[in-house]
Amino acid sequence: MRRLEYKWLVGITFVLALVMQILDMTILNVALATLGKQFDVGAGTLQWVLTTYMISLAVFIPSSGWFSDRFGSKRTFQFAVLMFTGASVVCGAAPGIKTLIAARFLQGIGGGMLVPVGQAMLFRAFPAQERAKASAILAIPITAAPALGPLLGGTLIEVANWRWIFFINVPVGALALLCSILFLVEERGQRPGRFDLPGFVLAGGGLAVLLLGLDRAAQDGWSAPPVWGCLVLAAVLIGGLVWRELRAAEPMLDLRLLGNRIFGVGNVLLLCQTGAMFGVLFLIPLYLQNLRGTSALQAGAILMPQALSMLLVTQVVSRIYGRVGPRRLIAGGFAMLLVSAGTLQLLSLSISLWALVGSLVLLGASMGMLMTPLQTAAFAQMSGAAMGQATSLFNVSRQVATALATAVVASALVMFTQAATSGLDATSPEAMAQARMSGFHGAFLVPVVFGVLGLLLTIRVRDSDAAATLDRRAEAQRESSSIN
Repeated sequence: MRRLEYKWLVGITFVLALVMQILDMTILNVALATLGKQFDVGAGTLQWVLTTYMISLAVFIPSSGWFSDRFGSKRTFQFAVLMFTGASVVCGAAPGIKTLIAARFLQGIGGGMLVPVGQAMLFRAFPAQERAKASAILAIPITAAPALGPLLGGTLIEVANWRWIFFINVPVGALALLCSILFLVEERGQRPGRFDLPGFVLAGGGLAVLLLGLDRAAQDGWSAPPVWGCLVLAAVLIGGLVWRELRAAEPMLDLRLLGNRIFGVGNVLLLCQTGAMFGVLFLIPLYLQNLRGTSALQAGAILMPQALSMLLVTQVVSRIYGRVGPRRLIAGGFAMLLVSAGTLQLLSLSISLWALVGSLVLLGASMGMLMTPLQTAAFAQMSGAAMGQATSLFNVSRQVATALATAVVASALVMFTQAATSGLDATSPEAMAQARMSGFHGAFLVPVVFGVLGLLLTIRVRDSDAAATLDRRAEAQRESSSIN
């Protein structure tokens, strides 16, 4: 039997770990009500189950590149998988809410290191001209896990109990750890300097406070004093981080990498893509459950075609990327995103849910067109030594975009709904329902704004900047035609 090439073994190992991490993030949402009843706590306390994990991610994503360079990618990845899996056991066995919250912080340590370190290993394993294939591998867990999470979570709670939404991570994590032991080869990036403690504190603290502020804004509104306090403190810490890291000889986060045009533009485009996608994915379940009366399981089933569409298109794009180049694919993806987001303005209280499925399929296709060229082009000029730092920065952008999208669309939903319901007769269910629908129409404009910004920024993308990832013959033909 022919042995798989090393690059595919890295892909299998990382996909297993990433499925576990993303499933855990999405599966928990449907269990919050059950946890509240189990531990007899309110929504404010329950929110810390999510917020603590988010803060832990924020602290350890920026430092993952340094740990990978210092101790090796394989060891750091194994530590991250072991930490995440072990913390999942503690979460599942938690006797009280305080233990669960503490275990979620430990999960965040593993999750914060797992993704950037694994992504760096994957991109190092694939030659530059094959990194579109690596991005297609990443698409599998990124698209499938969020769609399966609510369905799996609801099923486990109904068939077993809430503890199994954490225990299910154990066999997946054990398999990922075994694969890493058997298949992965130790590797190091650039030679690390001393641990940059000021950079660690400023990066982790600044990002954590920023995400906490955005999280509170989604719940309490932008005018709440704690929100402004968090955002001002975040601005001070992040400003201090930029000042420190640009002057440090051995920075925790090498912000100089953002000076590389294609990588810097790629990070902003990632923010636009992620912001649009998570904005829609935040609003659609609320629309379905609050206005259309569907269950969480039904809402998850309606979202499934979007994930399948995204996965299918990603695999196709990975095959044509080398011949077409990133610029046209990214522009086409954002154009398709604008069309799909625009169709959401047609939603009503009575429109067929099949029409919504059609819009979501189009949205998934647009995300599939964006994911591979965006990631592949962004890392086109990154050396293997710089890959750990680059993936840390890229995942910081992803986390900020997710939190920002959630905060902005939640605030927009509240603002537009309040404006629509102002002065209405609260005893008229039909009028109130129509007003709430108007609130959703306003909130659905947020993904449109992200899409417009992304499309405009595409003019900064040049295929020549990603030449290392393109098909050589196709590149030569393009250059010849441009000269003639």
